[in-house]
Amino acid sequence: MADQPPQSEEQGRVLPFRHRRSDELGVPDDPLAPDDLAQYQRDAEPDDYRHRMAMNVVALVVITGLVGAGLWLATTMADMRKNQDCVLSGRRGCTPVDIPHERW
Repeated sequence: MADQPPQSEEQGRVLPFRHRRSDELGVPDDPLAPDDLAQYQRDAEPDDYRHRMAMNVVALVVITGLVGAGLWLATTMADMRKNQDCVLSGRRGCTPVDIPHERW
């Protein structure tokens, strides 16, 4: 009895949904009938494979450049983090300084 809510509380309503007919939705009667696909048909002109291959090469160069830039950025950030951790721990000589040895 403790599981049942009091009669004064509303337990919810059931909404009746009516099934729409296919003619109301604009669907043809025969679902297997072919649509007018002429708008997607290709013209009689041949493919330009040379242009397609050139665009593929350009895309490959751009993607390679982006990957290279990402790797360079990640390496630089890792080196900076390593140097910052070294300096914040109080050590000296964290970053090597190259001094050319000139003889007089």
